Amino acid sequence: MVGTTSTVEWALIRMSSQFHINWPESWRVHPRQVQRELLVRLRGSSDINVFNQIFIRQEYSSLRNLENVLTVLDLGANVGYSSACFLSCFPNSRVVAVEPDERNVEVCRVNLEPYGDRVQLLHGAVWSECTTLCLARGAFGDGREWATQVVWPTDGNAGSVQAWDVGALIEIAGAEQVELLKVDIERAELAVFGDTARKWLPKVRNICIELHGPDCEEAFFSALADFDYELDHAGELTICRNIQPKTEAH
Repeated sequence: MVGTTSTVEWALIRMSSQFHINWPESWRVHPRQVQRELLVRLRGSSDINVFNQIFIRQEYSSLRNLENVLTVLDLGANVGYSSACFLSCFPNSRVVAVEPDERNVEVCRVNLEPYGDRVQLLHGAVWSECTTLCLARGAFGDGREWATQVVWPTDGNAGSVQAWDVGALIEIAGAEQVELLKVDIERAELAVFGDTARKWLPKVRNICIELHGPDCEEAFFSALADFDYELDHAGELTICRNIQPKTEAH
Protein backbone atom coordinates (compact mmCIF):
# COMPACT_ATOMS: atom_id res chain seq x y z
CA MET A 1 0.00 0.00 0.00
CA VAL A 2 2.82 2.44 0.74
CA GLY A 3 5.72 0.98 -1.26
CA THR A 4 8.58 -1.33 -0.23
CA THR A 5 10.88 1.28 1.34
CA SER A 6 8.05 2.94 3.22
CA THR A 7 6.75 -0.45 4.39
CA VAL A 8 10.13 -1.24 5.96
CA GLU A 9 10.22 2.20 7.59
CA TRP A 10 6.68 1.68 8.83
CA ALA A 11 7.54 -1.66 10.42
CA LEU A 12 10.57 -0.17 12.17
CA ILE A 13 8.54 2.74 13.48
CA ARG A 14 5.89 0.39 14.85
CA MET A 15 8.63 -1.57 16.63
CA SER A 16 10.40 1.49 17.98
CA SER A 17 8.51 1.65 21.26
CA GLN A 18 9.63 -1.88 22.14
CA PHE A 19 13.30 -1.22 21.43
CA HIS A 20 13.39 2.44 22.56
CA ILE A 21 14.59 3.71 19.19
CA ASN A 22 14.96 7.49 19.15
CA TRP A 23 13.18 8.32 15.92
CA PRO A 24 13.12 11.82 14.40
CA GLU A 25 10.18 14.06 15.13
CA SER A 26 8.50 13.42 11.77
CA TRP A 27 8.40 11.07 8.80
CA ARG A 28 7.65 11.87 5.15
CA VAL A 29 6.05 9.12 3.12
CA HIS A 30 4.20 8.81 -0.18
CA PRO A 31 1.38 6.25 0.12
CA ARG A 32 0.20 4.88 -3.20
CA GLN A 33 -3.36 6.02 -2.53
CA VAL A 34 -2.47 9.73 -2.73
CA GLN A 35 -0.74 11.97 -5.26
CA ARG A 36 1.92 13.53 -3.01
CA GLU A 37 3.99 12.65 0.04
CA LEU A 38 2.60 13.26 3.51
CA LEU A 39 4.05 14.47 6.79
CA VAL A 40 3.62 12.16 9.79
CA ARG A 41 4.54 13.28 13.30
CA LEU A 42 6.27 10.61 15.38
CA ARG A 43 7.33 10.40 19.05
CA GLY A 44 3.97 9.60 20.57
CA SER A 45 1.76 11.45 18.11
CA SER A 46 -1.56 9.95 17.05
CA ASP A 47 -0.61 10.57 13.40
CA ILE A 48 0.79 7.06 13.11
CA ASN A 49 -2.56 5.61 14.21
CA VAL A 50 -4.51 7.72 11.72
CA PHE A 51 -2.04 6.73 9.01
CA ASN A 52 -2.62 3.07 9.92
CA GLN A 53 -6.41 3.42 9.65
CA ILE A 54 -6.35 5.14 6.28
CA PHE A 55 -3.37 3.70 4.40
CA ILE A 56 -2.66 0.30 5.98
CA ARG A 57 -6.15 -0.86 6.96
CA GLN A 58 -7.63 1.22 4.10
CA GLU A 59 -10.89 1.93 5.87
CA TYR A 60 -11.95 4.44 3.19
CA SER A 61 -11.31 2.10 0.27
CA SER A 62 -14.98 1.15 -0.09
CA LEU A 63 -15.78 4.77 -1.00
CA ARG A 64 -13.70 4.68 -4.17
CA ASN A 65 -16.63 3.54 -6.31
CA LEU A 66 -18.70 6.64 -5.53
CA GLU A 67 -19.55 8.42 -8.76
CA ASN A 68 -19.58 12.09 -9.72
CA VAL A 69 -18.07 13.31 -6.47
CA LEU A 70 -17.66 17.08 -6.81
CA THR A 71 -17.92 18.38 -3.23
CA VAL A 72 -16.54 16.75 -0.08
CA LEU A 73 -16.85 18.07 3.46
CA ASP A 74 -14.14 16.58 5.68
CA LEU A 75 -15.30 17.34 9.22
CA GLY A 76 -12.58 16.52 11.69
CA ALA A 77 -9.86 16.55 9.05
CA ASN A 78 -7.07 15.97 11.59
CA VAL A 79 -3.78 16.23 9.63
CA GLY A 80 -5.32 15.88 6.17
CA TYR A 81 -4.80 12.21 5.33
CA SER A 82 -8.48 11.60 4.56
CA SER A 83 -8.72 14.82 2.52
CA ALA A 84 -5.64 13.82 0.52
CA CYS A 85 -7.28 10.44 -0.17
CA PHE A 86 -10.50 12.05 -1.40
CA LEU A 87 -8.68 14.61 -3.56
CA SER A 88 -6.62 11.83 -5.14
CA CYS A 89 -9.48 9.36 -5.57
CA PHE A 90 -11.97 11.89 -6.96
CA PRO A 91 -9.99 14.05 -9.41
CA ASN A 92 -12.90 16.41 -10.11
CA SER A 93 -13.67 17.04 -6.46
CA ARG A 94 -13.14 20.00 -4.18
CA VAL A 95 -12.73 19.45 -0.43
CA VAL A 96 -13.59 21.72 2.48
CA ALA A 97 -11.51 20.41 5.41
CA VAL A 98 -12.49 21.51 8.93
CA GLU A 99 -10.21 20.94 11.94
CA PRO A 100 -10.34 22.67 15.37
CA ASP A 101 -6.91 21.78 16.85
CA GLU A 102 -4.25 24.25 15.70
CA ARG A 103 -1.52 21.61 16.13
CA ASN A 104 -3.27 19.44 13.56
CA VAL A 105 -4.10 22.39 11.32
CA GLU A 106 -0.40 23.21 10.90
CA VAL A 107 0.35 19.69 9.64
CA CYS A 108 -2.86 19.55 7.63
CA ARG A 109 -1.88 22.71 5.77
CA VAL A 110 1.48 21.16 4.80
CA ASN A 111 -0.15 17.93 3.63
CA LEU A 112 -2.86 19.62 1.56
CA GLU A 113 -0.83 22.49 0.08
CA PRO A 114 0.08 20.49 -3.08
CA TYR A 115 -3.63 20.29 -4.02
CA GLY A 116 -3.88 24.06 -4.38
CA ASP A 117 -7.31 25.63 -4.74
CA ARG A 118 -9.04 22.24 -4.84
CA VAL A 119 -9.02 22.31 -1.03
CA GLN A 120 -10.16 24.91 1.48
CA LEU A 121 -8.83 24.38 5.00
CA LEU A 122 -10.86 25.94 7.81
CA HIS A 123 -9.43 26.21 11.32
CA GLY A 124 -12.58 25.61 13.30
CA ALA A 125 -15.25 23.09 14.19
CA VAL A 126 -18.69 21.89 13.16
CA TRP A 127 -21.69 22.25 15.48
CA SER A 128 -25.46 22.61 15.39
CA GLU A 129 -25.18 26.36 14.77
CA CYS A 130 -22.66 29.04 13.89
CA THR A 131 -21.05 29.98 17.20
CA THR A 132 -17.77 29.86 19.14
CA LEU A 133 -16.71 26.86 21.21
CA CYS A 134 -13.89 25.82 23.53
CA LEU A 135 -11.15 23.32 22.75
CA ALA A 136 -10.88 20.38 25.18
CA ARG A 137 -7.72 18.29 25.20
CA GLY A 138 -6.95 15.25 27.32
CA ALA A 139 -10.51 14.64 28.51
CA PHE A 140 -11.48 12.07 25.86
CA GLY A 141 -9.90 8.95 24.41
CA ASP A 142 -6.16 8.67 24.85
CA GLY A 143 -5.66 12.43 25.06
CA ARG A 144 -3.53 12.66 21.92
CA GLU A 145 -4.14 14.92 18.92
CA TRP A 146 -6.80 12.73 17.31
CA ALA A 147 -8.95 12.90 20.48
CA THR A 148 -9.30 16.69 20.71
CA GLN A 149 -12.89 17.76 21.35
CA VAL A 150 -14.86 20.98 21.10
CA VAL A 151 -17.32 21.78 23.88
CA TRP A 152 -19.85 24.46 24.71
CA PRO A 153 -18.34 27.30 26.81
CA THR A 154 -19.18 27.16 30.53
CA ASP A 155 -18.87 29.43 33.57
CA GLY A 156 -19.14 32.54 31.45
CA ASN A 157 -16.08 31.74 29.38
CA ALA A 158 -16.06 32.96 25.80
CA GLY A 159 -15.32 30.34 23.20
CA SER A 160 -12.21 30.78 21.06
CA VAL A 161 -12.90 28.24 18.31
CA GLN A 162 -15.10 29.29 15.38
CA ALA A 163 -17.81 26.74 14.63
CA TRP A 164 -20.21 26.39 11.72
CA ASP A 165 -23.28 24.27 11.15
CA VAL A 166 -23.19 21.95 8.13
CA GLY A 167 -25.57 24.18 6.19
CA ALA A 168 -23.15 27.09 6.52
CA LEU A 169 -20.26 24.89 5.41
CA ILE A 170 -22.21 23.86 2.31
CA GLU A 171 -22.60 27.55 1.52
CA ILE A 172 -18.87 28.14 2.09
CA ALA A 173 -18.20 25.30 -0.36
CA GLY A 174 -20.40 27.06 -2.90
CA ALA A 175 -22.26 23.82 -3.54
CA GLU A 176 -25.88 22.84 -3.89
CA GLN A 177 -25.15 19.24 -2.95
CA VAL A 178 -22.46 17.41 -0.98
CA GLU A 179 -21.58 14.10 -2.58
CA LEU A 180 -19.52 12.95 0.43
CA LEU A 181 -19.77 14.08 4.04
CA LYS A 182 -16.98 12.61 6.17
CA VAL A 183 -17.42 13.04 9.93
CA ASP A 184 -14.97 12.22 12.72
CA ILE A 185 -15.62 14.83 15.41
CA GLU A 186 -15.16 13.10 18.79
CA ARG A 187 -18.77 13.13 20.05
CA ALA A 188 -19.74 16.50 18.58
CA GLU A 189 -22.05 14.40 16.41
CA LEU A 190 -24.53 14.71 19.30
CA ALA A 191 -24.89 18.40 18.40
CA VAL A 192 -24.45 18.14 14.63
CA PHE A 193 -27.12 15.46 14.19
CA GLY A 194 -29.65 17.12 16.46
CA ASP A 195 -32.81 18.97 15.43
CA THR A 196 -31.08 21.30 12.95
CA ALA A 197 -29.79 18.40 10.84
CA ARG A 198 -33.10 18.11 8.99
CA LYS A 199 -32.37 21.45 7.30
CA TRP A 200 -29.21 20.27 5.51
CA LEU A 201 -29.46 16.47 5.29
CA PRO A 202 -31.48 16.61 2.02
CA LYS A 203 -28.38 18.17 0.42
CA VAL A 204 -26.08 15.24 1.36
CA ARG A 205 -25.80 12.13 -0.83
CA ASN A 206 -23.32 9.94 1.10
CA ILE A 207 -22.04 9.99 4.70
CA CYS A 208 -18.99 8.31 6.17
CA ILE A 209 -18.87 8.74 9.95
CA GLU A 210 -17.05 7.45 13.02
CA LEU A 211 -19.58 7.25 15.85
CA HIS A 212 -18.27 7.64 19.39
CA GLY A 213 -20.66 5.72 21.61
CA PRO A 214 -24.23 4.40 21.67
CA ASP A 215 -25.73 7.86 22.30
CA CYS A 216 -23.96 9.26 19.23
CA GLU A 217 -25.18 6.30 17.20
CA GLU A 218 -28.74 6.90 18.37
CA ALA A 219 -28.58 10.60 17.49
CA PHE A 220 -27.18 9.87 14.04
CA PHE A 221 -29.72 7.26 13.02
CA SER A 222 -32.57 9.29 14.52
CA ALA A 223 -31.56 12.18 12.27
CA LEU A 224 -31.72 9.82 9.28
CA ALA A 225 -35.09 8.32 10.23
CA ASP A 226 -36.88 10.12 7.40
CA PHE A 227 -34.37 9.02 4.76
CA ASP A 228 -33.68 5.88 2.79
CA TYR A 229 -30.05 4.81 2.38
CA GLU A 230 -27.75 1.83 1.93
CA LEU A 231 -25.95 1.00 5.18
CA ASP A 232 -22.41 -0.36 5.28
CA HIS A 233 -19.49 -0.55 7.73
CA ALA A 234 -15.71 -0.46 7.26
CA GLY A 235 -13.60 -0.84 10.37
CA GLU A 236 -14.74 1.88 12.77
CA LEU A 237 -16.67 3.70 10.05
CA THR A 238 -20.41 3.73 9.42
CA ILE A 239 -21.26 4.45 5.79
CA CYS A 240 -24.63 5.57 4.44
CA ARG A 241 -24.88 5.65 0.63
CA ASN A 242 -27.45 7.11 -1.73
CA ILE A 243 -29.30 9.07 0.95
CA GLN A 244 -32.75 10.14 -0.21
CA PRO A 245 -35.84 11.45 1.60
CA LYS A 246 -38.43 8.75 2.08
CA THR A 247 -41.46 8.94 -0.15
CA GLU A 248 -44.87 8.22 1.30
CA ALA A 249 -46.55 5.10 -0.02
CA HIS A 250 -49.85 5.74 -1.77
